Amino acid sequence: MGAAQPSRLNRLLAMVPYFQARRGISIVQAAAELGVTQAQLTKDLELLFVCGLPGYYPDDLIELEFSEGYVTVGFTAGMDRPLRLTTVEASTLLVALRALVETPGVVDVAAARRAIAKIEEAVGATVPGVAAASDTAASSAGENPTYTTIREATRRARALRLRYYSAGRDSITDRVVDPIRLQVMDQHTYLEAWCRMAEGVRLFRFDRVDSATTLDEPSRPPADAGASNQSVLVAEDPDLPAADIEIDPDHLWVLDYYPLEPTEPVEHRPDPDLPVRARLVYGSPEWLTRFLLGFGGAVRVLDAPAISSAVAESAGAARGRYR
Repeated sequence: MGAAQPSRLNRLLAMVPYFQARRGISIVQAAAELGVTQAQLTKDLELLFVCGLPGYYPDDLIELEFSEGYVTVGFTAGMDRPLRLTTVEASTLLVALRALVETPGVVDVAAARRAIAKIEEAVGATVPGVAAASDTAASSAGENPTYTTIREATRRARALRLRYYSAGRDSITDRVVDPIRLQVMDQHTYLEAWCRMAEGVRLFRFDRVDSATTLDEPSRPPADAGASNQSVLVAEDPDLPAADIEIDPDHLWVLDYYPLEPTEPVEHRPDPDLPVRARLVYGSPEWLTRFLLGFGGAVRVLDAPAISSAVAESAGAARGRYR
């Protein structure tokens, strides 16, 4: 198996010192040595050509000459030497890495700890408290295997069988899901996935998954499932139902006070006088009925006829009492 293909960012960061050390090298030879096509290398050079120092005036930008099939570096914008982190930068990076390690399932814990160790080895003597933090990280337990299974299945786009605890119902269910993405909120990691049992997009909190098994089949959520942008705040229980609602322009303030997720752009809609559609996860039909009644028709449900009928009946009964 050959070496892994470096990311474009890594390649771009290495290119300026590479070409500075090989002045006048041909694009053909450079592409072969860098492991990319000539077309990709040309695109990379065109991008580097408009990068540089803050201010971004012509004399601040990286200067490259590559129009005749050969590459020459004129101005490097400081990219001719290895990156060195300041004490503040290193401390900030270490704090961020440790936060990732402590949040279940976000990253490969072993890889994150290796990165922490390398940074601490390089700057540990100059960063207060680093040694103690390193000892704590090294002694902590490894990642939960269930979290690793979920994260890897999401990365590889494989279906999962979950045994999941629903806090709202105080019950455990078995279900097959098609992973879409991972989300992080308030120090908790969630799997956003298409739940085949509920036939909808649901969020599964990592620490409520009793077990996870990768299935020998690809993840196949519906084409529009990835655009749902399900809210972590309102979907702690994957068994809760959801409804599409419509909000009049003069009541858009409800978006700031209730757990609603707009399903279309709010600020840049073509006509500001048109209502906005949003998705609401709710606990019971009775709660949703009371919620809608409180807005006197300015907030309406679109895809739940039974709820619409209940709202109309309750509103009619209320009006009847004033006759």
